[in-house]
Amino acid sequence: MNYADFTIRSKKEWDGYIEKTLMHEFFHTWYYHSLNTEGEPLLFVYEETDFFIAMPLIKRPIKNSLYYDLTSAYGYCGPISNIDLGKLPEITKSIFKSEFVNFMRQENAVCVFSRLHPFLNQCCIFQHDSYLKENGTTLYLDLSLSLEEQRSKYDKRVARQIRKLRKRAYIIKEGDSPEEIRKFTEMYHKNMDRVNASKAYYFDEKYFADILNVHESKNKLLLIYDGSELICGALLFLSNNIIRNHLSATSPKYLKESPSKLLVDEISIIGRRLGKKIFHLGGGVGGREDSLFKFKRLFTDLKIRDWIWCYINDTVVYKDLVLKSGAITNSESNYFPRYRQPPK
Repeated sequence: MNYADFTIRSKKEWDGYIEKTLMHEFFHTWYYHSLNTEGEPLLFVYEETDFFIAMPLIKRPIKNSLYYDLTSAYGYCGPISNIDLGKLPEITKSIFKSEFVNFMRQENAVCVFSRLHPFLNQCCIFQHDSYLKENGTTLYLDLSLSLEEQRSKYDKRVARQIRKLRKRAYIIKEGDSPEEIRKFTEMYHKNMDRVNASKAYYFDEKYFADILNVHESKNKLLLIYDGSELICGALLFLSNNIIRNHLSATSPKYLKESPSKLLVDEISIIGRRLGKKIFHLGGGVGGREDSLFKFKRLFTDLKIRDWIWCYINDTVVYKDLVLKSGAITNSESNYFPRYRQPPK
């Protein structure tokens, strides 16, 4: 079997492979990974005559050590290909994983974390791998259904609330100006304050502006106004078949009115208009069925398993890093890698 594997660090080569995939999202692009400030963007490529598998990653230095670890950029990443990953022969899966381990050794990487994409058959590559872990469920809307049929599946109370919100003189528009991005960022940060979010979720104004202004994407900022006052908004990612609410926020003054429910309904309309098949709502924080998950569950009963791949390439070094970090004292934690667990 003739094959090759290599690591790509340049934008042109990276996106050259991405553009040839059967399906990908903005999450997989070089540009999205370049926004991450934790380390160096890498694209590992395994290639045979007729197909390739590409794995986008961030290589991060581990503090006070000579080692690195690998992680996904925030969102749904994992391996992508120009063929359906579910059709790979077992021998190819085995060689890919073996070559990926060799790549990790060459990069001096102790472990890798990747949140897999629920609609790309990525689990097939890691099947029977003890490092593949279920991470709860993720929710979605089927946009091939009529809007009426979709709305009939909403929680009855939510459906009534949306009808009332539709009757108000709210303005729903696409935001594109620096001032609108600034206002959305401020509102988003207030939301993060309210829910005591991790610092990792505090994306700044430049982050939003960069995502919206990059020419490789068709991302949108959808905003809801009450007169001249911004009350709700969402950063939308669009791929070939999927629309998703990547990050959203509601003005603290309007939490009781819950315009975010109107926002969900409106995004589904936009998705249909743009020819998308799936509106991916996502799940709860860390795969939990928390208040965020329960909110999304009000709109749909369609769900799919969410998976993560947490592979340790050097167990001895990993355990030593955990011990030195002090995280080993919290044996109930599922945080990975454990040595990066934030202090409480």
